[in-house]
Amino acid sequence: MKKAAEIGESLFELLYLASAFTIGMVLLLTSEAPGIRMLAGSMALVLVAGDAFHLIPRIVAVKHGSAAMQKALGRGRQIASISMTLFYLFLWHIGHRVALLPANEGWTLTVYSLALVRIALCFASGNGWTAASPSFGWSIARNIPFLMLGGIVAIWYFLHRNEMVGLGHMYIAIIISFLCYLPVVVFSLKYPKIGMLMLPKSLMYLWMLVMCLSL
Repeated sequence: MKKAAEIGESLFELLYLASAFTIGMVLLLTSEAPGIRMLAGSMALVLVAGDAFHLIPRIVAVKHGSAAMQKALGRGRQIASISMTLFYLFLWHIGHRVALLPANEGWTLTVYSLALVRIALCFASGNGWTAASPSFGWSIARNIPFLMLGGIVAIWYFLHRNEMVGLGHMYIAIIISFLCYLPVVVFSLKYPKIGMLMLPKSLMYLWMLVMCLSL
């Protein structure tokens, strides 16, 4: 039963990567430089690249075991953490361009500051990315600025939802993705099965990309 569940999860992850990559390529190939679709397509490919470093070792680990893939899994989580941060920077600028609103310099500075703090924390050795038991404290620390970043982007999309042609529900996808992600951050070391919440989180990212197809 456990093996079947792992295989099913691996198939889902492959389908997720393939779907996100396909959407990204469609956006890029149908864009007019330097159009919004090009920005959205680049965002999709950054997401796919980062998640691939995390998910492909997970898929390989189904056959060879997590211990054999420990370092690759750790580095993959680190790279995915950085790519998710960049994803929200893209999303911030896409929202402003779709709503035809100038980027507020103060809020944009805050968004970039939170992203830089998050990325800097991801590079800190204290995280113990490749250790058998990564640091829980560092996990919480690096996700605080990420939560704040996502919160600001979600609130901005909510406040301007009526101007967001095609992206009016983006704030919902962002909120649900974080509601799935945060329990994994807090409880997955003690309760590994809660990691299954990453599946609906991935679906929310696909929904965000699908919404961008309407741009």
